[in-house]
Amino acid sequence: MIRIVIADDHGIVRQGLAGLLEGVDDLTVVGVAADGAEAVALARELRPDVCLLDVRMPGLDGIEATRRITAAAPETRVVMLTSFREDQRVLDALAAGAIGFMLKDSDGAELVRAIEAAARGDVPLDPRAARAIVQGSTRTEPRDEMTAREREVLELISHGLPNKVIALRLGISEATVKAHLTRIYRHLGVSDRTQAALWAREHPDTSRRDAS
Repeated sequence: MIRIVIADDHGIVRQGLAGLLEGVDDLTVVGVAADGAEAVALARELRPDVCLLDVRMPGLDGIEATRRITAAAPETRVVMLTSFREDQRVLDALAAGAIGFMLKDSDGAELVRAIEAAARGDVPLDPRAARAIVQGSTRTEPRDEMTAREREVLELISHGLPNKVIALRLGISEATVKAHLTRIYRHLGVSDRTQAALWAREHPDTSRRDAS
C-alpha cells in the first residue's frame, strides 16, 4: 500500500485529489495539508511514501516544504504538482529534492502512474516540464556545484563501494557519508545511489583525467 500526503491551499483541489486517489487499489491518503508548514509536520509524523505538493502555497511554499521534508524524512518521495509551467520552478523543485513534477491538468491515470513511479524510486516528470530539465542540464555541470568531498564520495559510489568502506577511505563517519549522498542526489536530480553511480559512470570527471 502506497501511503500519500497531499498539500494544496485550495480545499476543492485537496478533496478532489483525495477522492481520486482513495478510489485506486494500493493507494491510501493518510493526510491532507493546506500549506507547506502543515505538509512538513505531517511528513515528519506520518512518514508517507509519497508527498504530493502544490508548488505555490501561502507562507511556506512547496519548494521550501520539499527541502524540509527530504531532510526530515528522506525516505519520503516528493512529487510537485502545479498549474504553472515555469522552467525555473521545475529546476528549483528538483534541486530542493523533489523526485518528480506533474502539471495539474494531467489526467487521473497519469497522476496515479506518477505516484506509483515515485514510490518505486523512479522519476515521474511531465513531458511538458521535461524541457526545463533539458535546458537546465546545459547550464551547469553538477560537479561544479559540489564540494571536493562530495565529488570524492560520488567517485567512490561509482565504483560500487558501500558507505562503511567510503567512510573508512575518507576518514569520516557513515552518518557524514549519508549526508554527503543526500546533497549529491539533489545536485544530480536523482533519488538513490544507483542512479547517482550510473550518472557518474556516464559523465566521467574530466578534470581528474586532465590533471593526471
